[in-house]
Amino acid sequence: MIKTFRLPSLLLASTLALLVPFWASAQTKRSTPGFNLFTVEQDIEIGRQSAVEAERQLTLLNQPSVNRYLTSIISRLAAQAPDTAYPYTIKAVNDASINAFALPGGPMYVNRGLFDAARSEAELAGVLAHEMSHVVLRHGTHQASKAYLTQSGLGILGGLLGKNHEKAADALSAVGGVGMNVAFLKFGRDDEYQADRLGAEIMAGAGYNPVAMANFFELLRAEQGRNPGKLETFLSSHPASSDRETRIRTQAQGLRVTQSREVGGFASHKAGLRRLPPAPVAPGQPAAASNPSGSNESGSGRYEVSVPPPSTNFQQFDQKSGLYTIAYPDNWRAYASDSGYAVSIAPEGGVVQTANDQQAMLYGVIVNHYAPFEGDTQRRTGSSARSYAPFEDTDKWNGSLEDATDDLVRQLIRSNSYLRAQDGQARRELIDGATSYSVVLTGRSPLTDQQERVTVVTRGLNDRHVIYALSIVPGAGDDAMTQTFTRMLRSMTVNDEAGHRATRPRR
Repeated sequence: MIKTFRLPSLLLASTLALLVPFWASAQTKRSTPGFNLFTVEQDIEIGRQSAVEAERQLTLLNQPSVNRYLTSIISRLAAQAPDTAYPYTIKAVNDASINAFALPGGPMYVNRGLFDAARSEAELAGVLAHEMSHVVLRHGTHQASKAYLTQSGLGILGGLLGKNHEKAADALSAVGGVGMNVAFLKFGRDDEYQADRLGAEIMAGAGYNPVAMANFFELLRAEQGRNPGKLETFLSSHPASSDRETRIRTQAQGLRVTQSREVGGFASHKAGLRRLPPAPVAPGQPAAASNPSGSNESGSGRYEVSVPPPSTNFQQFDQKSGLYTIAYPDNWRAYASDSGYAVSIAPEGGVVQTANDQQAMLYGVIVNHYAPFEGDTQRRTGSSARSYAPFEDTDKWNGSLEDATDDLVRQLIRSNSYLRAQDGQARRELIDGATSYSVVLTGRSPLTDQQERVTVVTRGLNDRHVIYALSIVPGAGDDAMTQTFTRMLRSMTVNDEAGHRATRPRR
């Protein structure tokens, strides 16, 4: 029997974050890297190129002893970071404004003004641990991925970007290129909470009391009232929140600080900097526009959909990590992601190359892994800010598939604003013996200028994450696609244990 649930036609989301993990349940709730079209190796290469571009715009402080001191601090911190594979570097910038930032892959910069404002090595280390956490959590390329998804449509979710460096460069070019890209430097409040939390853990492991991070944020809040100009850049890229200090202090009570001596020399380096000529206050770090062309070429609405009927003979796709298998027509092609768990499966003509050399799916099926509610504090705690409840018996995040489906649909509509839930209903289904749900979304596609039908089907994993499949078809749908998608779903097998292994953070 099929059970239906009321789902309003207008769905809103507070974040755009597809395939992103929430705070993992462990001894401490550590966030894991979110939805990302780029590989770790690409993060490192992007950071290397971005550092070259950034240093053409920055006035570096030519004080080797200061840079060696900073390097000693980040080396100690990096030894405690969850992933030490990144080649961290750090340089001081001759700028009187209070700021520090990190680029993807490891390059870090700290302004002379921040060094001068810090009252101890521990406070300085707190800021550096926070910035290092943005690197570990891959927030920079995560933000760039979300921006690219918004421009490129649903097809990119199925792994159409892959590891190809030229395609990665194309994606970055579309959202501002390398250098001090706004996507690499400006994060939302939830990203800052995550970096605070992980940064506090790193500090404790390195022998610094995390309370020093909270103390420095308290200092910045006081400084904002006295000299807001010095904090303009920092506050524009680090959203202020009245509860950040409280969160860090509360977390610090549950962390054991490793007994360790400081690197030492903070006071002498600070005194040496004060003997130098005053540093200028830069007018603000430049950042590239998120869409320099001012338009989305892929949304031109001139693509015709011409695909052959799906074959009734099927072949099997095996996800390389063993997370799932699925059968598909043998006249379709599987575009597997080079990293992650995604696959796009489409017939000839179902995937097109757009005018700005991006690939977009017009007709086909996407399968992927999804971890709900990353950073979404309000909905996880049952806040009244939640704008709708698609399942009548669900009013807060409790690990249920209903809530996960709710979140996924919100995010799909957030990044593809032309879509709306059809008839306001979700249907109960069955995939590989487990309860699943399906939701139908419709809207006029900006690629074809036709009505598009997107069917989203979710199946829960035993770690509260989700495997989802979605079909994309122009018009109201056709019987051949409906029958094919149904047969594909019935063929699908899911390895819950492989899914759990896949979502564990690397140590």
